[in-house]
Amino acid sequence: MTSTTSLLGAAGEHYIVSELLRRGHIAALAPQGVPNTDIVVTDLTGHRLCTIQVKSRRDKGRDGGWHMGPKHEELVSKNLFYCFVDFGRSVTDRPSVFIVPSAVVAEVIKASHKAWLATPGARGQKRKDSSVRRLLPDYSPAYKPNPTPYPAGWLDVYRDAWDLLGMGPAPAQEKPTPKGRPVLQQE
Repeated sequence: MTSTTSLLGAAGEHYIVSELLRRGHIAALAPQGVPNTDIVVTDLTGHRLCTIQVKSRRDKGRDGGWHMGPKHEELVSKNLFYCFVDFGRSVTDRPSVFIVPSAVVAEVIKASHKAWLATPGARGQKRKDSSVRRLLPDYSPAYKPNPTPYPAGWLDVYRDAWDLLGMGPAPAQEKPTPKGRPVLQQE
């Protein structure tokens, strides 16, 4: 029996592959069971290669985020990107895609989870660690009473940021990182 979660995940992966192909890149789904990679992408000349992990959601839910895990705090590579796909509430909604470098995701997941653990629970109790992590478009509630480095809108600079994949005409002609996006040192 196929779950709706599995179907949504497959829909996200196929949507991203179709968008990459439409943009003139060579893209294919990774074989089932490959760790940390859903899609493999290269440019037409084979000079640039990257991998993509896709996270999909249909309805924003209570916090508007995507499910993540502890491994995402450590998973960093200059060639690994995440595509966070929001299909909206209705099948007529146009999907939103956020393309985020793995170093940014790792930093945000690690920092936000640490902040969440440091804040008291609903009844003032110390929080217990868990394997649940969330990538959120607004971390303000997790950082209360302190200001968050990831307020509402922090993720917007990654909306449709296909250029971050570096699949330009040739390696020497790749575009610089656009203003407003943090540049992190990657391995």
